[in-house]
Amino acid sequence: MTSSYQKLQGKVAIITGGASGIGEATACLFVEHGASVVIADVQDTKGIETASKLGLHLATYMHCDVSSELDVENLIAFTIQTYGKLDIMFNNAGVWGKVIAQDVRDMDVEDFNYVMSTNVRGMALGIKHASKAMVEANIKGSIICNASISSILGDLDLPLAYTVSKHAILGLVRATASQLGKFGIRVNCVSPGAVHTPLLSSYIHELSSSTCMPSTKASQYSLLKPVDIAKAVFFLASDDSTAMNGTNLVLDEGYSSMRVAM
Repeated sequence: MTSSYQKLQGKVAIITGGASGIGEATACLFVEHGASVVIADVQDTKGIETASKLGLHLATYMHCDVSSELDVENLIAFTIQTYGKLDIMFNNAGVWGKVIAQDVRDMDVEDFNYVMSTNVRGMALGIKHASKAMVEANIKGSIICNASISSILGDLDLPLAYTVSKHAILGLVRATASQLGKFGIRVNCVSPGAVHTPLLSSYIHELSSSTCMPSTKASQYSLLKPVDIAKAVFFLASDDSTAMNGTNLVLDEGYSSMRVAM
């Protein structure tokens, strides 16, 4: 691959939840286009394997629980110490939750807090500390958050806490894009439909074990591949998207636009 085609040549990126699924696919694409990548995850074995596959001179793994501010601070500090700067932050880590609750009357508050601490608090911490590093170094960086089609819909038979968290991510992106735009830092998000990832597989497994399996509307259209989402994240990370800030890029094969209300 020629350097003219490597649109992220010389860039340094962090990808949370980068050990598998969308994060792994994005890490592969970033490295392919010349970026150095820090893969952050709690799946240590898988994360180390992914970094090794990409090449340890191009990718590094670091354990990080995004709900912990200390972990996120250490992640940013490690990246700058190792590579000298931070250009791209992909806040990708997220969870379904441990309880499948389709009705607010069945909501488990502890599980709700668990989901929000990872999906919303984790994203907020990533934006906070990545943007601080970028502003201090006068880097006009790109911050991307992984939301979901659930950020614009509320009737997909998905866990309540998950849907609420994804709506919150959209608000977080819009608010921080407004604040950070004056520094030349762009904050955008991608909202995938159903993607063939370990996260979705685990949810489907939980549903199949449930005595009250819902008629998941999201199953009515084909699954996307992780690389489909990675390509959109790559676009938002590159200079090709310099005019985009505060954008929610929906990637669902038109499902949310064309679906018929039931």
